[in-house]
Amino acid sequence: MRIVMVCTCMVLLQAFAFGQDGIPPAADDIVVRTPRADYRLLPNPSLREADLFYEKRVWEVLDTREKINLPFRYPGKELFTLLNEAVLKEKLTAYSPEKDDFSRPMSVNEVSALLTTVDTVPILDVETMNEYYQVISNPINPETIIRYKIKEVWYFDAQYSTLRVRILGIAPLVTEYDADGNFKWERPLFWVYYPEARKVLAGQNFFNPYSNDKKTMTWEDLFEMRQFSSYIVKEGNVYDRRLQDYLAGRDLLLEADKIKQGRINFEEDLWSR
Repeated sequence: MRIVMVCTCMVLLQAFAFGQDGIPPAADDIVVRTPRADYRLLPNPSLREADLFYEKRVWEVLDTREKINLPFRYPGKELFTLLNEAVLKEKLTAYSPEKDDFSRPMSVNEVSALLTTVDTVPILDVETMNEYYQVISNPINPETIIRYKIKEVWYFDAQYSTLRVRILGIAPLVTEYDADGNFKWERPLFWVYYPEARKVLAGQNFFNPYSNDKKTMTWEDLFEMRQFSSYIVKEGNVYDRRLQDYLAGRDLLLEADKIKQGRINFEEDLWSR
């Protein structure tokens, strides 16, 4: 009887010890997720110059206030925040906004200077009751970045007989105002080379309100699957002019639609001959 009791106690002690060791560490999940940074990027299809049958460069603007583009604006998960942090941590190269050919990379100090705004505010000295002005620096609020410029190339690949598109660069746009708060212009803050940025974009999920939590998507998925809305503001031309430089209002919208429809007609005409 004593032997049976001893054996029973040993079994219970082992079961208790196993139960303690089997308790998983505290985590805000039910499974162990594979880090996005470990995912392999799918390479772009190989392209030879001889297979480049048709090519057209276009510049488009993505407005984050459109419903389909709302994921670009979710607090703390903005695309601008992701690009900004990657550039400052030297995981991504920023290029000068003066030209969009990615010819002049910027240093971290240069980018840091662009990411702050300088303002003059009145300060009241409570002891002397005199007012003086002080210059202060404020970081750019990500919520003020409401548009992005995208440079891309549409081309017809003769090897696969397919009209394709590749994004070359992305630039957050900042709005400038005068002293009275009136709109002056909109300009690129910096450019990032998209083929280089793909690795950074693939390492971060974005909040997709139109799918369940299991079906997560990365920023790279969003751009590669073109799950965003944008409108054309420029097409490659010898004068390097934007549409707004010689068109306005309804004519500008019609010309942008004409450029987009021209790509579709080109591909359809190839198969109707």
